[in-house]
Amino acid sequence: MSRSTFILAAVAAVTLAAHGLVSAQKAPLAKIGKGEGQVDIVAWAGYIERGATDKNFDWVTDFEKKTGCKVNVKTAGTSDEMVALMNEGGFDLVTASGDASTRLIRGKKVQPINVGLIPSYKNIDPRLQKAPWHFEGNTHYGVPYQWGWNVLMFNTKVFADKPPTSWSVVFEETTLPDGKSNKGRVQAFDGAIYIADAALYLMKKNPGLGIKDPYELNETQYKAALDLLRGQRKLVGKYWHDAFVQIDDFTNEGVVASGSWQFQANILKSKKAPVASVVPVEGATGWADSTMLHAEAKHPNCAYMWLEHSLNPKLQGDLSAWFGSVPAVPAACKGNKLLGDDGCARQGYNDFEKISFWRTPVAQCKSQNNACVPYHKWASDYIAVLGGR
Repeated sequence: MSRSTFILAAVAAVTLAAHGLVSAQKAPLAKIGKGEGQVDIVAWAGYIERGATDKNFDWVTDFEKKTGCKVNVKTAGTSDEMVALMNEGGFDLVTASGDASTRLIRGKKVQPINVGLIPSYKNIDPRLQKAPWHFEGNTHYGVPYQWGWNVLMFNTKVFADKPPTSWSVVFEETTLPDGKSNKGRVQAFDGAIYIADAALYLMKKNPGLGIKDPYELNETQYKAALDLLRGQRKLVGKYWHDAFVQIDDFTNEGVVASGSWQFQANILKSKKAPVASVVPVEGATGWADSTMLHAEAKHPNCAYMWLEHSLNPKLQGDLSAWFGSVPAVPAACKGNKLLGDDGCARQGYNDFEKISFWRTPVAQCKSQNNACVPYHKWASDYIAVLGGR
């Protein structure tokens, strides 16, 4: 299935939900029975590791031995892919970001979570326990997993002693410190939620637009963001969504600056590549991911076992070290050899309030008198931007 088809499927799901044409959610599981032998998870790359890439990072093998539940993972590159895969069915869990979770809840593709069956839920960061991207209608629909911000990654040889301080290096044509243009040497994320990055940049670049929230844009603000992205299209050598492909692009394809996740920066640094990352003066968007249970999950017992396992402080700390994210369980921030006691602070633990976390744009919005451009428009228009229109 093409990426455009994924996005159109996600848009269709929102339309169906709006007209009540989707099936009802199941009641949350009352108790955990015997495992069904497997659990099928849709996840971001790097989220469910079994030591295949690096033997130090394995939180699957022990789980499988203890529970008898084999973990099967389908990697998705964007939130739209995750929504489309959950719409298709055949999965038990998904590690959904805020720009997917609302669609999954309102599309009735995920079921309420019985946190009483997850003893470790009480150990989750209080800032996340009832976060709006997974807690809706006084109901839990997800278990917080990890969170972080979208950093600006850059080549230290190209920028030398003049590291970038603004997102302008990827949004506007400029001469870089090595004396060459940035044209064709920068990347941008190919998910529609990237429109929020453009809006965040414009909040500081053009305050006259009156943008208060990068996910709540009126028509004028939205047009300004699209115009910025159309201009950026002339600069972008390639759009990215696969973390490992972006790692290769920085290694072999001459890419020198891009919005990225700390995960890619950490991998490249471990390979002694000349890269660094920074959160620019305009701030950053970010993601807070929750593991959600499919409304028609075939292996709910194994799924609940995984939900409890996912909150283990050792797993949380190891994943944070691997992905460059922040644990959902604060206890993971101390005593983890891979993360180090300064790892959480280094990766943004104390900057939670400064991050504009991904969420699904809806028409009924607070900051624009309920006259915001909804996500289905973001999805179709960003496809046009990618196509040079």
